[in-house]
Amino acid sequence: MWLPAGFSVYAPDVFAVMSGAKVKDFDELTAFLGDYGLFQILVIVLLSISAIPCGYMAVLAVFVADTPKHHCKVSINSAGNGTDVENSSWIGPDSCSRYKVNGTWTETAGLGNDTEQCVDGWAYSTEIYTSTIVSEWDLVCDNAWKVPFSTSLYFFGVLTGSLISGHLSDRFGRKIVFFLTMVLQAATALVQATSVSWVMFCILNFLRGIGQISNYMGSLVLGSEMLSQSARVKYTVLGHCLGYGIGYALLPLLAYFIRGWRMLLVASAIPSILFFPMWWVIPESPRWLLQKGRVEEAELVIRNAAKMNKVTAPEVLFRTDECLELTQNKGDEEHTYTYVDLIRTPNMRNIQILGVFIWMSVAMVFFGLSLNTSNLNGNVYLNCFISAATDIVAYLGTWVLISRVPRPTVLFSTLMFCGLIFLIIQLVPKDMPVLFQVLALVGRIGVSCAYCFIFVFFTELIPTVVRNMGLGVNATAAYIGTIMCPYLIYMGTYSQVLPYIIFGTVSIMAAAASMLLPDTRNGKLPDLISQAKPLRGSCCPKDNRATTQSDATEGWKDTNNSAPC
Repeated sequence: MWLPAGFSVYAPDVFAVMSGAKVKDFDELTAFLGDYGLFQILVIVLLSISAIPCGYMAVLAVFVADTPKHHCKVSINSAGNGTDVENSSWIGPDSCSRYKVNGTWTETAGLGNDTEQCVDGWAYSTEIYTSTIVSEWDLVCDNAWKVPFSTSLYFFGVLTGSLISGHLSDRFGRKIVFFLTMVLQAATALVQATSVSWVMFCILNFLRGIGQISNYMGSLVLGSEMLSQSARVKYTVLGHCLGYGIGYALLPLLAYFIRGWRMLLVASAIPSILFFPMWWVIPESPRWLLQKGRVEEAELVIRNAAKMNKVTAPEVLFRTDECLELTQNKGDEEHTYTYVDLIRTPNMRNIQILGVFIWMSVAMVFFGLSLNTSNLNGNVYLNCFISAATDIVAYLGTWVLISRVPRPTVLFSTLMFCGLIFLIIQLVPKDMPVLFQVLALVGRIGVSCAYCFIFVFFTELIPTVVRNMGLGVNATAAYIGTIMCPYLIYMGTYSQVLPYIIFGTVSIMAAAASMLLPDTRNGKLPDLISQAKPLRGSCCPKDNRATTQSDATEGWKDTNNSAPC
Protein backbone atom coordinates (compact mmCIF):
# COMPACT_ATOMS: atom_id res chain seq x y z
CA MET A 1 0.00 0.00 0.00
CA TRP A 2 1.41 3.44 -0.98
CA LEU A 3 0.71 6.82 0.59
CA PRO A 4 2.00 10.19 -0.61
CA ALA A 5 5.19 11.33 1.07
CA GLY A 6 4.52 13.32 4.23
CA PHE A 7 0.90 12.13 4.35
CA SER A 8 0.20 10.30 7.63
CA VAL A 9 -1.86 7.13 7.52
CA TYR A 10 -3.91 8.58 10.35
CA ALA A 11 -4.99 11.63 8.36
CA PRO A 12 -6.90 9.67 5.68
CA ASP A 13 -8.18 7.37 8.43
CA VAL A 14 -9.77 10.32 10.19
CA PHE A 15 -11.06 11.54 6.84
CA ALA A 16 -12.57 8.10 6.17
CA VAL A 17 -14.32 8.11 9.54
CA MET A 18 -15.63 11.66 9.12
CA SER A 19 -16.84 10.98 5.57
CA GLY A 20 -18.68 7.83 6.59
CA ALA A 21 -16.41 5.36 4.77
CA LYS A 22 -16.41 1.89 6.30
CA VAL A 23 -13.10 1.01 7.97
CA LYS A 24 -12.80 -2.75 8.37
CA ASP A 25 -10.62 -4.65 10.79
CA PHE A 26 -8.50 -7.71 10.08
CA ASP A 27 -11.13 -10.22 11.22
CA GLU A 28 -13.72 -8.78 8.84
CA LEU A 29 -11.34 -8.69 5.88
CA THR A 30 -10.32 -12.34 6.36
CA ALA A 31 -13.72 -13.73 7.40
CA PHE A 32 -13.97 -15.58 4.05
CA LEU A 33 -11.32 -18.03 5.35
CA GLY A 34 -13.74 -19.40 7.94
CA ASP A 35 -12.81 -20.40 11.48
CA TYR A 36 -11.56 -23.99 11.25
CA GLY A 37 -10.24 -24.71 7.79
CA LEU A 38 -7.12 -26.80 7.13
CA PHE A 39 -4.92 -23.71 7.55
CA GLN A 40 -6.30 -22.84 10.98
CA ILE A 41 -6.16 -26.46 12.19
CA LEU A 42 -2.54 -26.74 11.02
CA VAL A 43 -1.59 -23.55 12.86
CA ILE A 44 -3.38 -24.66 16.06
CA VAL A 45 -1.85 -28.16 16.07
CA LEU A 46 1.73 -27.17 15.23
CA LEU A 47 1.96 -24.22 17.60
CA SER A 48 0.29 -26.22 20.38
CA ILE A 49 2.89 -28.97 19.91
CA SER A 50 5.62 -26.33 20.11
CA ALA A 51 4.40 -25.46 23.63
CA ILE A 52 5.09 -29.00 24.91
CA PRO A 53 8.86 -28.49 25.43
CA CYS A 54 8.13 -25.18 27.17
CA GLY A 55 5.95 -27.09 29.64
CA TYR A 56 8.70 -29.33 30.96
CA MET A 57 11.62 -26.91 30.49
CA ALA A 58 10.05 -24.59 33.08
CA VAL A 59 10.05 -27.19 35.85
CA LEU A 60 13.08 -29.38 35.04
CA ALA A 61 14.60 -28.24 38.33
CA VAL A 62 12.15 -30.52 40.18
CA PHE A 63 14.32 -33.48 39.12
CA VAL A 64 17.58 -31.96 37.89
CA ALA A 65 18.16 -30.00 41.12
CA ASP A 66 16.47 -32.25 43.68
CA THR A 67 18.43 -33.14 46.80
CA PRO A 68 18.77 -36.92 47.36
CA LYS A 69 19.08 -38.39 50.83
CA HIS A 70 22.68 -38.06 51.98
CA HIS A 71 25.02 -38.40 54.92
CA CYS A 72 28.68 -37.81 55.69
CA LYS A 73 31.24 -40.19 54.32
CA VAL A 74 33.63 -41.84 56.74
CA SER A 75 36.72 -42.62 54.74
CA ILE A 76 38.91 -45.69 55.26
CA ASN A 77 41.65 -43.56 56.71
CA SER A 78 39.29 -41.99 59.21
CA ALA A 79 37.83 -45.31 60.30
CA GLY A 80 41.15 -47.07 60.63
CA ASN A 81 41.95 -50.77 60.05
CA GLY A 82 40.87 -50.48 56.42
CA THR A 83 37.21 -50.39 57.35
CA ASP A 84 34.82 -48.66 54.95
CA VAL A 85 31.72 -47.38 56.76
CA GLU A 86 30.53 -44.74 54.31
CA ASN A 87 27.17 -46.50 53.85
CA SER A 88 26.33 -46.49 57.55
CA SER A 89 23.33 -44.33 58.29
CA TRP A 90 24.31 -43.74 61.92
CA ILE A 91 27.70 -42.09 61.38
CA GLY A 92 26.46 -38.63 62.36
CA PRO A 93 23.62 -36.81 64.15
CA ASP A 94 22.52 -35.16 60.88
CA SER A 95 23.42 -35.00 57.20
CA CYS A 96 25.90 -32.15 57.68
CA SER A 97 28.10 -33.54 60.45
CA ARG A 98 29.60 -36.81 61.65
CA TYR A 99 30.97 -38.25 64.86
CA LYS A 100 34.69 -38.06 65.29
CA VAL A 101 36.54 -41.36 65.17
CA ASN A 102 38.66 -41.88 68.28
CA GLY A 103 41.46 -44.39 68.21
CA THR A 104 40.96 -47.72 66.44
CA TRP A 105 37.67 -48.36 64.64
CA THR A 106 35.53 -51.32 65.68
CA GLU A 107 31.86 -52.14 65.14
CA THR A 108 31.07 -51.20 68.72
CA ALA A 109 33.70 -48.58 69.54
CA GLY A 110 35.66 -45.82 67.99
CA LEU A 111 32.97 -43.13 67.73
CA GLY A 112 33.00 -40.31 70.22
CA ASN A 113 30.31 -37.81 71.17
CA ASP A 114 32.15 -34.98 69.46
CA THR A 115 31.12 -34.07 65.90
CA GLU A 116 32.87 -32.55 62.93
CA GLN A 117 31.94 -31.38 59.44
CA CYS A 118 31.79 -33.77 56.54
CA VAL A 119 35.44 -33.28 55.64
CA ASP A 120 35.46 -36.34 53.38
CA GLY A 121 32.33 -35.35 51.48
CA TRP A 122 28.93 -36.99 51.35
CA ALA A 123 27.40 -40.26 50.27
CA TYR A 124 24.17 -39.86 48.30
CA SER A 125 21.32 -42.29 47.95
CA THR A 126 20.76 -43.62 44.43
CA GLU A 127 17.33 -45.01 45.26
CA ILE A 128 15.55 -42.25 43.29
CA TYR A 129 18.26 -40.65 41.12
CA THR A 130 21.56 -41.86 39.76
CA SER A 131 22.73 -38.23 39.88
CA THR A 132 21.49 -34.64 40.21
CA ILE A 133 23.43 -31.38 40.23
CA VAL A 134 23.30 -31.62 44.04
CA SER A 135 25.15 -34.94 44.19
CA GLU A 136 27.41 -33.88 41.30
CA TRP A 137 28.79 -30.78 43.01
CA ASP A 138 27.93 -31.39 46.69
CA LEU A 139 25.30 -28.62 46.90
CA VAL A 140 24.29 -29.45 50.46
CA CYS A 141 24.81 -28.02 53.95
CA ASP A 142 26.85 -24.79 53.60
CA ASN A 143 26.39 -24.92 49.82
CA ALA A 144 22.65 -25.67 49.91
CA TRP A 145 21.86 -22.04 48.96
CA LYS A 146 23.25 -22.74 45.49
CA VAL A 147 20.26 -24.95 44.62
CA PRO A 148 17.51 -22.29 44.89
CA PHE A 149 19.97 -19.74 43.47
CA SER A 150 20.46 -21.78 40.28
CA THR A 151 16.69 -22.06 39.87
CA SER A 152 16.26 -18.34 40.50
CA LEU A 153 18.84 -17.66 37.78
CA TYR A 154 16.69 -19.68 35.38
CA PHE A 155 13.70 -17.48 36.21
CA PHE A 156 15.88 -14.40 35.96
CA GLY A 157 16.60 -15.56 32.41
CA VAL A 158 12.87 -15.96 31.87
CA LEU A 159 12.39 -12.41 33.16
CA THR A 160 15.05 -11.09 30.77
CA GLY A 161 13.66 -13.03 27.83
CA SER A 162 10.11 -11.84 28.40
CA LEU A 163 11.34 -8.24 28.45
CA ILE A 164 13.51 -8.27 25.33
CA SER A 165 11.69 -10.81 23.16
CA GLY A 166 8.52 -8.73 23.03
CA HIS A 167 10.34 -5.76 21.58
CA LEU A 168 12.29 -7.93 19.14
CA SER A 169 9.10 -9.69 18.03
CA ASP A 170 7.22 -6.44 17.48
CA ARG A 171 10.18 -5.04 15.55
CA PHE A 172 11.50 -7.96 13.50
CA GLY A 173 8.55 -10.35 13.34
CA ARG A 174 6.79 -13.06 15.31
CA LYS A 175 8.05 -16.00 13.28
CA ILE A 176 11.79 -15.31 13.30
CA VAL A 177 11.88 -14.66 17.05
CA PHE A 178 9.77 -17.76 17.69
CA PHE A 179 12.18 -20.06 15.83
CA LEU A 180 15.39 -18.41 17.01
CA THR A 181 14.34 -18.77 20.64
CA MET A 182 13.41 -22.40 20.01
CA VAL A 183 16.97 -22.94 18.78
CA LEU A 184 18.27 -21.16 21.89
CA GLN A 185 16.14 -23.33 24.19
CA ALA A 186 17.32 -26.58 22.60
CA ALA A 187 20.98 -25.59 22.23
CA THR A 188 21.39 -24.41 25.83
CA ALA A 189 19.83 -27.63 27.18
CA LEU A 190 22.28 -29.71 25.13
CA VAL A 191 25.32 -27.68 26.19
CA GLN A 192 24.09 -27.58 29.79
CA ALA A 193 24.22 -31.36 29.85
CA THR A 194 28.01 -31.07 29.39
CA SER A 195 28.48 -28.63 32.29
CA VAL A 196 31.78 -29.09 34.08
CA SER A 197 30.97 -26.79 36.98
CA TRP A 198 28.06 -25.31 38.87
CA VAL A 199 28.90 -21.84 37.52
CA MET A 200 28.68 -23.08 33.92
CA PHE A 201 25.38 -24.79 34.71
CA CYS A 202 23.97 -21.53 36.15
CA ILE A 203 24.98 -19.43 33.14
CA LEU A 204 23.33 -21.90 30.77
CA ASN A 205 20.29 -22.09 33.06
CA PHE A 206 19.92 -18.33 32.61
CA LEU A 207 20.14 -18.63 28.81
CA ARG A 208 17.70 -21.55 28.76
CA GLY A 209 15.22 -19.40 30.66
CA ILE A 210 15.49 -16.69 28.00
CA GLY A 211 14.75 -19.23 25.28
CA GLN A 212 11.84 -20.90 27.09
CA ILE A 213 9.66 -17.87 27.77
CA SER A 214 10.48 -16.16 24.47
CA ASN A 215 9.48 -19.26 22.57
CA TYR A 216 6.30 -19.75 24.60
CA MET A 217 5.15 -16.13 24.24
CA GLY A 218 6.13 -16.09 20.56
CA SER A 219 3.98 -19.09 19.70
CA LEU A 220 1.07 -17.68 21.69
CA VAL A 221 1.06 -14.34 19.88
CA LEU A 222 1.83 -15.83 16.46
CA GLY A 223 -1.13 -18.19 16.65
CA SER A 224 -3.51 -15.66 18.20
CA GLU A 225 -2.92 -13.14 15.42
CA MET A 226 -3.61 -15.64 12.63
CA LEU A 227 -6.93 -16.92 13.97
CA SER A 228 -10.44 -15.56 14.27
CA GLN A 229 -11.91 -14.64 17.65
CA SER A 230 -13.59 -18.03 18.16
CA ALA A 231 -10.60 -20.08 17.02
CA ARG A 232 -8.18 -17.86 18.94
CA VAL A 233 -9.76 -18.60 22.31
CA LYS A 234 -9.86 -22.35 21.62
CA TYR A 235 -6.23 -22.27 20.49
CA THR A 236 -5.05 -20.43 23.58
CA VAL A 237 -6.88 -22.64 26.09
CA LEU A 238 -7.39 -26.04 24.46
CA GLY A 239 -4.28 -25.85 22.28
CA HIS A 240 -1.47 -23.75 23.68
CA CYS A 241 -2.14 -24.10 27.40
CA LEU A 242 -3.03 -27.78 27.03
CA GLY A 243 0.23 -28.34 25.13
CA TYR A 244 2.09 -26.74 28.01
CA GLY A 245 0.23 -28.98 30.48
CA ILE A 246 1.03 -32.10 28.43
CA GLY A 247 4.69 -31.12 28.46
CA TYR A 248 4.58 -30.80 32.24
CA ALA A 249 2.89 -34.22 32.50
CA LEU A 250 5.57 -35.80 30.29
CA LEU A 251 8.37 -34.60 32.58
CA PRO A 252 7.84 -37.11 35.45
CA LEU A 253 7.42 -39.93 32.92
CA LEU A 254 10.66 -38.94 31.20
CA ALA A 255 12.48 -38.46 34.50
CA TYR A 256 11.28 -41.84 35.80
CA PHE A 257 13.09 -43.66 32.99
CA ILE A 258 16.06 -41.28 32.82
CA ARG A 259 17.42 -40.97 36.37
CA GLY A 260 20.57 -38.97 35.52
CA TRP A 261 20.31 -35.19 35.15
CA ARG A 262 22.62 -34.92 32.13
CA MET A 263 20.72 -37.35 29.93
CA LEU A 264 17.44 -35.83 31.10
CA LEU A 265 18.58 -32.48 29.70
CA VAL A 266 19.61 -34.10 26.41
CA ALA A 267 16.22 -35.82 26.09
CA SER A 268 14.42 -32.55 26.84
CA ALA A 269 16.13 -30.82 23.89
CA ILE A 270 15.20 -33.41 21.24
CA PRO A 271 11.51 -32.41 20.65
CA SER A 272 12.52 -28.79 19.96
CA ILE A 273 15.16 -29.94 17.46
CA LEU A 274 12.57 -32.07 15.64
CA PHE A 275 10.36 -28.99 15.28
CA PHE A 276 12.91 -26.92 13.30
CA PRO A 277 11.64 -28.04 9.82
CA MET A 278 8.30 -26.36 10.60
CA TRP A 279 9.98 -23.07 9.57
CA TRP A 280 8.84 -23.85 6.03
CA VAL A 281 5.26 -24.58 7.13
CA ILE A 282 4.35 -21.90 9.68
CA PRO A 283 3.91 -18.42 8.10
CA GLU A 284 4.57 -14.98 9.54
CA SER A 285 1.64 -13.22 11.21
CA PRO A 286 -0.28 -11.39 8.44
CA ARG A 287 -1.63 -9.00 11.05
CA TRP A 288 1.92 -8.00 11.99
CA LEU A 289 2.92 -7.73 8.32
CA LEU A 290 0.06 -5.29 7.73
CA GLN A 291 1.09 -3.23 10.74
CA LYS A 292 4.52 -2.91 9.13
CA GLY A 293 3.04 -1.93 5.77
CA ARG A 294 4.19 -5.17 4.09
CA VAL A 295 0.84 -5.62 2.38
CA GLU A 296 2.00 -7.90 -0.44
CA GLU A 297 3.51 -10.40 2.02
CA ALA A 298 0.36 -10.33 4.13
CA GLU A 299 -1.77 -10.97 1.04
CA LEU A 300 0.44 -13.91 0.08
CA VAL A 301 -0.09 -15.52 3.51
CA ILE A 302 -3.86 -15.07 3.26
CA ARG A 303 -4.04 -16.37 -0.31
CA ASN A 304 -2.03 -19.47 0.64
CA ALA A 305 -4.40 -19.98 3.57
CA ALA A 306 -7.39 -19.65 1.21
CA LYS A 307 -5.85 -22.23 -1.10
CA MET A 308 -5.37 -24.67 1.80
CA ASN A 309 -8.95 -24.09 2.96
CA LYS A 310 -10.22 -24.47 -0.63
CA VAL A 311 -12.02 -21.13 -0.62
CA THR A 312 -11.83 -18.32 -3.13
CA ALA A 313 -10.03 -15.18 -2.01
CA PRO A 314 -11.23 -11.74 -3.20
CA GLU A 315 -9.31 -10.28 -6.12
CA VAL A 316 -8.17 -7.41 -3.88
CA LEU A 317 -7.77 -8.36 -0.24
CA PHE A 318 -6.74 -5.13 1.44
CA ARG A 319 -8.23 -1.98 -0.10
CA THR A 320 -6.94 1.37 1.07
CA ASP A 321 -10.36 2.64 2.10
CA GLU A 322 -11.16 -0.59 3.99
CA CYS A 323 -8.00 -1.29 5.99
CA LEU A 324 -6.27 2.04 6.56
CA GLU A 325 -6.55 1.23 10.26
CA LEU A 326 -4.41 -1.89 9.82
CA THR A 327 -1.29 -0.20 8.43
CA GLN A 328 1.13 1.92 10.38
CA ASN A 329 3.29 3.44 7.65
CA LYS A 330 3.80 7.15 7.20
CA GLY A 331 4.90 7.52 3.63
CA ASP A 332 8.08 5.48 3.39
CA GLU A 333 8.78 6.04 7.09
CA GLU A 334 7.71 3.36 9.52
CA HIS A 335 6.14 4.41 12.80
CA THR A 336 7.93 2.52 15.57
CA TYR A 337 6.20 1.86 18.87
CA THR A 338 8.17 1.75 22.11
CA TYR A 339 7.54 0.73 25.71
CA VAL A 340 6.50 4.31 26.43
CA ASP A 341 3.37 3.67 24.36
CA LEU A 342 2.25 1.15 26.98
CA ILE A 343 1.69 3.99 29.46
CA ARG A 344 1.03 6.91 27.12
CA THR A 345 -2.77 6.84 27.42
CA PRO A 346 -4.76 6.34 30.65
CA ASN A 347 -6.56 3.22 29.45
CA MET A 348 -3.35 1.45 28.38
CA ARG A 349 -1.57 2.61 31.51
CA ASN A 350 -4.28 1.24 33.82
CA ILE A 351 -4.40 -2.11 32.02
CA GLN A 352 -0.62 -2.42 32.11
CA ILE A 353 -0.30 -1.58 35.82
CA LEU A 354 -2.97 -4.10 36.79
CA GLY A 355 -1.45 -6.63 34.41
CA VAL A 356 1.95 -6.33 36.04
CA PHE A 357 0.56 -7.01 39.52
CA ILE A 358 -1.79 -9.83 38.48
CA TRP A 359 0.80 -11.64 36.37
CA MET A 360 3.40 -11.38 39.13
CA SER A 361 1.00 -12.85 41.67
CA VAL A 362 -0.35 -15.66 39.49
CA ALA A 363 3.07 -16.77 38.23
CA MET A 364 4.59 -16.77 41.72
CA VAL A 365 1.84 -19.03 43.04
CA PHE A 366 1.69 -21.28 39.96
CA PHE A 367 5.42 -21.97 39.69
CA GLY A 368 5.83 -22.02 43.45
CA LEU A 369 3.39 -24.92 43.66
CA SER A 370 5.08 -26.67 40.72
CA LEU A 371 8.52 -26.45 42.32
CA ASN A 372 7.14 -27.47 45.71
CA THR A 373 6.39 -30.99 44.44
CA SER A 374 9.55 -32.41 46.01
CA ASN A 375 8.53 -31.10 49.47
CA LEU A 376 5.26 -33.07 49.47
CA ASN A 377 5.06 -36.50 51.07
CA GLY A 378 5.06 -39.52 48.81
CA ASN A 379 6.69 -40.43 45.49
CA VAL A 380 8.11 -37.36 43.72
CA TYR A 381 7.30 -38.75 40.24
CA LEU A 382 3.69 -39.51 41.14
CA ASN A 383 3.24 -36.15 42.87
CA CYS A 384 4.58 -34.32 39.83
CA PHE A 385 2.35 -36.27 37.45
CA ILE A 386 -0.76 -35.68 39.58
CA SER A 387 0.12 -31.99 39.71
CA ALA A 388 0.39 -31.89 35.91
CA ALA A 389 -2.86 -33.81 35.49
CA THR A 390 -4.51 -31.28 37.80
CA ASP A 391 -3.32 -28.52 35.48
CA ILE A 392 -4.82 -30.25 32.46
CA VAL A 393 -8.17 -30.60 34.24
CA ALA A 394 -7.95 -26.91 35.15
CA TYR A 395 -7.35 -25.92 31.51
CA LEU A 396 -10.40 -27.91 30.42
CA GLY A 397 -12.43 -26.24 33.17
CA THR A 398 -11.22 -22.84 31.98
CA TRP A 399 -12.52 -23.64 28.51
CA VAL A 400 -15.96 -24.42 29.95
CA LEU A 401 -16.04 -21.07 31.79
CA ILE A 402 -14.42 -18.84 29.22
CA SER A 403 -17.32 -18.61 26.78
CA ARG A 404 -20.02 -18.43 29.45
CA VAL A 405 -18.71 -16.08 32.14
CA PRO A 406 -17.34 -12.52 31.90
CA ARG A 407 -13.55 -12.47 31.76
CA PRO A 408 -12.96 -10.56 35.04
CA THR A 409 -15.34 -12.88 36.90
CA VAL A 410 -13.44 -15.96 35.72
CA LEU A 411 -10.13 -14.53 36.93
CA PHE A 412 -11.59 -13.34 40.23
CA SER A 413 -13.34 -16.62 41.08
CA THR A 414 -10.37 -18.87 40.26
CA LEU A 415 -7.88 -16.77 42.24
CA MET A 416 -10.23 -16.31 45.19
CA PHE A 417 -10.89 -20.08 45.31
CA CYS A 418 -7.14 -20.76 45.30
CA GLY A 419 -6.45 -18.16 47.99
CA LEU A 420 -9.12 -19.40 50.38
CA ILE A 421 -8.03 -23.04 50.06
CA PHE A 422 -4.41 -22.14 50.84
CA LEU A 423 -5.38 -20.14 53.91
CA ILE A 424 -7.56 -23.00 55.15
CA ILE A 425 -4.77 -25.52 54.61
CA GLN A 426 -2.84 -24.23 57.63
CA LEU A 427 -5.62 -25.63 59.86
CA VAL A 428 -4.93 -29.23 58.77
CA PRO A 429 -3.30 -31.25 61.61
CA LYS A 430 0.24 -32.46 61.01
CA ASP A 431 -0.84 -36.07 61.40
CA MET A 432 -3.10 -35.81 58.32
CA PRO A 433 -0.59 -35.44 55.43
CA VAL A 434 -2.97 -36.98 52.87
CA LEU A 435 -5.61 -34.32 53.51
CA PHE A 436 -2.90 -31.67 53.27
CA GLN A 437 -1.83 -32.92 49.83
CA VAL A 438 -5.42 -33.17 48.60
CA LEU A 439 -6.14 -29.55 49.58
CA ALA A 440 -2.87 -28.42 47.99
CA LEU A 441 -3.87 -30.05 44.69
CA VAL A 442 -7.43 -28.71 44.86
CA GLY A 443 -6.12 -25.19 45.47
CA ARG A 444 -3.73 -25.61 42.56
CA ILE A 445 -6.70 -26.05 40.21
CA GLY A 446 -7.68 -22.43 40.81
CA VAL A 447 -4.28 -20.90 40.08
CA SER A 448 -3.78 -23.21 37.07
CA CYS A 449 -7.01 -21.89 35.59
CA ALA A 450 -5.86 -18.33 36.27
CA TYR A 451 -2.41 -18.93 34.76
CA CYS A 452 -3.91 -20.29 31.56
CA PHE A 453 -6.57 -17.60 31.46
CA ILE A 454 -4.34 -14.52 31.80
CA PHE A 455 -2.73 -15.31 28.45
CA VAL A 456 -6.15 -15.25 26.79
CA PHE A 457 -7.37 -12.21 28.68
CA PHE A 458 -4.39 -9.92 28.21
CA THR A 459 -3.89 -10.92 24.57
CA GLU A 460 -7.40 -9.51 24.06
CA LEU A 461 -6.72 -6.41 26.18
CA ILE A 462 -3.44 -5.27 24.58
CA PRO A 463 -3.50 -3.87 20.99
CA THR A 464 -1.58 -5.48 18.12
CA VAL A 465 0.90 -2.63 17.73
CA VAL A 466 2.29 -3.19 21.24
CA ARG A 467 0.95 -6.65 22.06
CA ASN A 468 4.24 -8.49 22.32
CA MET A 469 5.82 -5.65 24.26
CA GLY A 470 2.84 -5.46 26.62
CA LEU A 471 2.76 -9.21 27.21
CA GLY A 472 6.54 -9.13 27.58
CA VAL A 473 6.36 -6.51 30.35
CA ASN A 474 3.64 -8.53 32.11
CA ALA A 475 5.69 -11.69 31.80
CA THR A 476 8.74 -9.83 33.11
CA ALA A 477 6.78 -8.87 36.20
CA ALA A 478 5.53 -12.44 36.49
CA TYR A 479 9.02 -13.83 36.61
CA ILE A 480 10.16 -11.32 39.18
CA GLY A 481 7.68 -13.22 41.33
CA THR A 482 9.04 -16.60 40.23
CA ILE A 483 12.60 -15.59 41.12
CA MET A 484 11.44 -15.55 44.74
CA CYS A 485 9.75 -18.96 44.46
CA PRO A 486 12.79 -21.18 45.07
CA TYR A 487 13.47 -19.38 48.35
CA LEU A 488 9.84 -19.65 49.45
CA ILE A 489 10.00 -23.37 48.69
CA TYR A 490 13.29 -23.60 50.58
CA MET A 491 11.48 -22.17 53.62
CA GLY A 492 9.01 -25.01 53.17
CA THR A 493 11.68 -27.47 54.32
CA TYR A 494 11.40 -25.83 57.76
CA SER A 495 7.69 -24.94 57.78
CA GLN A 496 5.50 -26.77 55.29
CA VAL A 497 2.60 -24.36 55.81
CA LEU A 498 4.43 -21.02 55.41
CA PRO A 499 4.62 -21.03 51.57
CA TYR A 500 0.89 -21.76 51.35
CA ILE A 501 0.02 -18.83 53.63
CA ILE A 502 2.01 -16.52 51.34
CA PHE A 503 0.48 -18.02 48.20
CA GLY A 504 -3.04 -17.71 49.60
CA THR A 505 -2.64 -14.06 50.59
CA VAL A 506 -1.15 -13.09 47.23
CA SER A 507 -3.93 -14.91 45.34
CA ILE A 508 -6.70 -13.04 47.19
CA MET A 509 -5.02 -9.67 46.52
CA ALA A 510 -4.74 -10.48 42.79
CA ALA A 511 -8.39 -11.60 42.73
CA ALA A 512 -9.50 -8.22 44.06
CA ALA A 513 -7.42 -6.36 41.44
CA SER A 514 -8.81 -8.48 38.57
CA MET A 515 -12.35 -7.17 39.07
CA LEU A 516 -11.23 -3.74 37.82
CA LEU A 517 -10.34 -5.04 34.35
CA PRO A 518 -12.75 -4.55 31.43
CA ASP A 519 -14.57 -7.52 29.90
CA THR A 520 -13.35 -8.63 26.45
CA ARG A 521 -15.68 -11.58 25.93
CA ASN A 522 -17.01 -11.76 22.34
CA GLY A 523 -14.99 -8.66 21.46
CA LYS A 524 -12.63 -8.06 18.55
CA LEU A 525 -8.87 -8.14 18.96
CA PRO A 526 -7.77 -4.48 19.28
CA ASP A 527 -5.19 -3.24 16.79
CA LEU A 528 -4.50 0.35 17.90
CA ILE A 529 -3.68 1.89 21.25
CA SER A 530 -6.81 4.03 21.03
CA GLN A 531 -8.91 0.86 21.11
CA ALA A 532 -7.73 -0.11 24.62
CA LYS A 533 -10.76 -0.32 26.91
CA PRO A 534 -11.24 1.68 30.13
CA LEU A 535 -11.38 -0.02 33.51
CA ARG A 536 -14.75 -1.27 34.72
CA GLY A 537 -16.84 1.40 36.37
CA SER A 538 -14.67 4.22 35.04
CA CYS A 539 -15.37 6.73 32.30
CA CYS A 540 -12.97 7.50 29.48
CA PRO A 541 -10.95 10.48 30.68
CA LYS A 542 -11.06 13.58 28.51
CA ASP A 543 -7.27 13.54 28.10
CA ASN A 544 -7.22 9.95 26.82
CA ARG A 545 -5.17 10.89 23.82
CA ALA A 546 -1.40 10.94 23.52
CA THR A 547 0.92 13.86 23.04
CA THR A 548 2.26 12.77 19.68
CA GLN A 549 0.54 13.74 16.44
CA SER A 550 -0.17 10.14 15.46
CA ASP A 551 -1.71 9.26 18.80
CA ALA A 552 -3.69 12.48 18.87
CA THR A 553 -5.30 11.32 15.67
CA GLU A 554 -6.08 8.00 17.31
CA GLY A 555 -8.11 10.08 19.73
CA TRP A 556 -10.56 10.62 16.87
CA LYS A 557 -10.87 6.89 16.46
CA ASP A 558 -11.26 6.35 20.18
CA THR A 559 -14.63 8.08 20.07
CA ASN A 560 -15.76 5.97 17.13
CA ASN A 561 -14.19 2.53 17.23
CA SER A 562 -13.60 1.83 20.91
CA ALA A 563 -16.08 0.51 23.38
CA PRO A 564 -18.19 3.24 24.99
CA CYS A 565 -17.37 4.34 28.52
